[in-house]
Amino acid sequence: MFKRIRTRLDGNSEQGFTLIELLVVIIIIGILLAIAVPSYLGFRDRAANNAAKANLRAALPSAEAFYADNGFYTGMNAAALVAIDSGVSPSLTVASVTATTYCLTDTVSGKTWSVAGPGPSSADFHASANCT
Repeated sequence: MFKRIRTRLDGNSEQGFTLIELLVVIIIIGILLAIAVPSYLGFRDRAANNAAKANLRAALPSAEAFYADNGFYTGMNAAALVAIDSGVSPSLTVASVTATTYCLTDTVSGKTWSVAGPGPSSADFHASANCT
């Protein structure tokens, strides 16, 4: 009896994992990946959307400051907005400008958002490159 216990404790009798054990581990890893990957992709999309909207919100005061300085929006571009506020996102573009309106767009990780002005609220953000 002691001999059998000793050989078992020495670890000489076991050769490794069985095929069933390995398959169970692979199945568990597959289930975890099936849950984690879609969650991660959804999180990444929400983060890109929120970053683009935050960049637009940060640029709105610069656009209004441009109007306050000039009395019109004509001639406003991304460089003019950066000159007013160096914190304006480099991915921001001015899509269209008239004397009384503007359209700003920003793209982060393939997610494009736009806002039309003047006087936009958070409800005026559009998930596209046009301000309609």
